[in-house]
Amino acid sequence: MKKYLFLPVCALAFLLPVVASAHQPRITTDAVTIVTDPETSKAYYAQLSGEPQVYRISATKPFALYVNVLVPDIAGQKKDVSAVIIKDGDAEHPLAVLDGTTFAWTRFWEEFGRNWYWEGPEYKATAEAGEYEVRVWSSNNDSKYSLAIGEAELFDAKESVNALHLIPQIKKDFFNESPISFLLSPFGFGYVFVMFVLAGVFGFLYRFLLKKFARTSPTRRLSKNISTSDRLLRAGFGLGLFLLAIATSWSPFLLFAAGFCFFEAAFSWCGLYAAMGKSTCPMP
Repeated sequence: MKKYLFLPVCALAFLLPVVASAHQPRITTDAVTIVTDPETSKAYYAQLSGEPQVYRISATKPFALYVNVLVPDIAGQKKDVSAVIIKDGDAEHPLAVLDGTTFAWTRFWEEFGRNWYWEGPEYKATAEAGEYEVRVWSSNNDSKYSLAIGEAELFDAKESVNALHLIPQIKKDFFNESPISFLLSPFGFGYVFVMFVLAGVFGFLYRFLLKKFARTSPTRRLSKNISTSDRLLRAGFGLGLFLLAIATSWSPFLLFAAGFCFFEAAFSWCGLYAAMGKSTCPMP
């Protein structure tokens, strides 16, 4: 069993360089968003809805302040998003004005989510302790935008899970894409791979335990207990669960269930049939 447990570790090690170079994604719909740990790189995805939006930073000591305005490269998107950085409420003397209306935006490809952006003005400096506001607006206050705050790229297991939850929604609502396109990302593909491997490890372990402890039931100890038609049925069901997962929320439960169905189809073995002592496989 050790070699099967080794596969998820290898997959996660493969994904680590991709994850480590990404912003921590956040989706916000609030008029005011509190930014915690401002030095850690985060990307706030939002859409203006008639009023400017505010991001507040409270710092008790000097810190590295980085702010960058971006917009999605999608049809109809205007490159008119601007921001102003204010310290201690002094709106008449802002630290910086990031004017998107006069800036020469740069188109770039982001590998983590595999999407095109327009990168706008940025600000980078060592900031003193104090209360900061980043106010974001556009000409009609109706634009989509992403506000990057912080440059320290830190990604732990919790943030990885959070990213897997948010990226399909970001693709759908921010880039007007199907969540299926996340499968083309190394992160998305690796996530599917890990869930399928875990489903396979569970299947092997479950089958091993049944064979070990069901000594009085020869049917439960069979290595194969389903016919060809049953295998095709499970493969089809697994495909349906897989497509449902990647077209909606990328639920880990759906992906795991799909992987287990594929495991049953590949090895002509059904966990439920084994537990019931049932078999549709032709006996030798």
